[in-house]
Amino acid sequence: MAVANPVHRLTEAEYLEIERRAEFKSEFLDGEMFAMAGGTRWHSLIASNLNFAMRSQLKGCPCRVYTSDLRIKVQASGLYTYPDVSVVRGQDEFDDERVDTLLNPTVIVEIISDSSDAYDRGKKFELYRQLPSLREYLLVNQYKPLVEQYVRQESGEWFLRDVAGLESKLTLPSLGITIGLADVYTDVRFMPDPRRPSVTGGRT
Repeated sequence: MAVANPVHRLTEAEYLEIERRAEFKSEFLDGEMFAMAGGTRWHSLIASNLNFAMRSQLKGCPCRVYTSDLRIKVQASGLYTYPDVSVVRGQDEFDDERVDTLLNPTVIVEIISDSSDAYDRGKKFELYRQLPSLREYLLVNQYKPLVEQYVRQESGEWFLRDVAGLESKLTLPSLGITIGLADVYTDVRFMPDPRRPSVTGGRT
């Protein structure tokens, strides 16, 4: 009987050595690397709008707003990943002297797509919740003006609030700022959501 070859699982050090030389970004968990897919035009525009809106509101505050170029590590689980936007309030904490792996984000933003939806709101959020510093998690829809805002309570529980419509305002209590959804979605053209089947008339 043939014996399957065991899968070689990388150490965190091996992953970082590969990742720092790679031409594309990969997530890392449980000894495996997972290449991260590129985003759509609208995904990129929303991330840019959010970054600008947050930076404008936080000018003069002890906060830094980072793009998806900055890697984040969840120490409790060993997840390494690249959120679309992350914000730190207070002093940044990094994994080593390379200062390219953040440990203490206050806010994490993921712009969901048809391929990432289930992971971002399920397993990934479960892993993110293990970050002691994390106070808010935002899931931004790119197909309609909707932000799902999870806020950590003093009890440790997470409260969900849906902020919908271009006239609505998104208040981030952990940062003390308010952003209009019209600013989040500036110049975005909403496309049909591929996760929802189209409805057609007539018989098949």
